[in-house]
Amino acid sequence: MLNGLRAQRRTGRSARMLLEVLGDMWVIRRNPYIQDDLLANRRRLGSLIQALNQCLDGIETRAGGNEAALRLAQQARSAVTEFGAWFSHTRALRRRVRRRLARVTRADNIDFGGLARVSNATDATDWRVEMPLVVVTPDTEEEVRSVVAACIELGLGIIPRGDGTGYTASAVPLCEDTTVINTERLEGLGTVEMRRLEGVEQPVATIRAEAGAVTRRVAERAEQNGHVFAVDPTSQDASTIGGNVAMNAGGKKAVLWGTTLDNLVSWRMVEPHGAWLEVTRLDHNLGKIHEPIAFKINIFGKKSGSYHLIVQPKER
Repeated sequence: MLNGLRAQRRTGRSARMLLEVLGDMWVIRRNPYIQDDLLANRRRLGSLIQALNQCLDGIETRAGGNEAALRLAQQARSAVTEFGAWFSHTRALRRRVRRRLARVTRADNIDFGGLARVSNATDATDWRVEMPLVVVTPDTEEEVRSVVAACIELGLGIIPRGDGTGYTASAVPLCEDTTVINTERLEGLGTVEMRRLEGVEQPVATIRAEAGAVTRRVAERAEQNGHVFAVDPTSQDASTIGGNVAMNAGGKKAVLWGTTLDNLVSWRMVEPHGAWLEVTRLDHNLGKIHEPIAFKINIFGKKSGSYHLIVQPKER
């Protein structure tokens, strides 16, 4: 419609005014720092909406009764109205989300700020679709279940995120009403323990790690005890165990001992209804998977979750 009007009329001033209106809205919708400023300053937001409508008034005045120009200006005015309503909706939604999440985690673990949203909007792909609504950084594993349950109750999408080193875009929000649950503080790491696994005759060296434990720390703990952790992706200085499991990370040692799933004894995660789900591998072959495998699944109430990983003897 705009291109048709340009061909019909001698001046492009109205077109420039229209593109200025649409451009201002686009820039603000993509810039969380400006959004924060306008959400906090209603007078400034009101001045902006007024300026946008004044531009559209000018377009209508210059339309000279042209129906297409008037229709285009009216569509743009509807977009401005929707743009202004977004701020009221977002302000109310943030209040509701903050009140609900503050019941299950510390208030300063709930971040709607531009820096947090930008930092958690993409991963190593640098693919950006939408900014998350909020970033939640739980202090403990026990909080994760309650945070997930609260987000489900609020109708928000959920993305678990470690250090964002993945190349699969699995940490990229695809819709606006999304909570990113950042697991970087869940960095608990146990000692190397000899455990008897179901279906395995000899005791096996294992280590318990929380989702936010950095891969390099697990490898160093195994090394200190005379073992090797088989998972060594190039991002191991920054990647976390939760991400290794989610992406089935490998590395050069995977040729000998397999990928993350080959070296995983059990894990606990929060399932979509907010309960803990524990998955344990049966009859572990202590190496690469070459045949169908079996798992045992248990659902718990409020137990915390983590991973039990196999560490390999150095002499293998």
